[in-house]
Amino acid sequence: MRWKLFADLAEAAGDRTTDVPVASDATVRDALDALLEDRDALGDRILDEDGELREHVNLLQNGSAASQSDAVSDGDELALFPPVSGG
Repeated sequence: MRWKLFADLAEAAGDRTTDVPVASDATVRDALDALLEDRDALGDRILDEDGELREHVNLLQNGSAASQSDAVSDGDELALFPPVSGG
């Protein structure tokens, strides 16, 4: 599963793009857990004290908003990015 990470999330993870292994019946949450497995700084940045994704973190699957319970397929691209503000 390919992840793209943006802004300070890429810095916390140590890379802007990374691939993680997931089972064929995986969900977005399974892919997220695989991403966070060796990336404590990223987990600290995006998860709350209950281990849930913080509300302000945007999660996309193939360019559209995703739910953690959504199924993933081979070739999907997942992305995480912090809130974006403009001016």
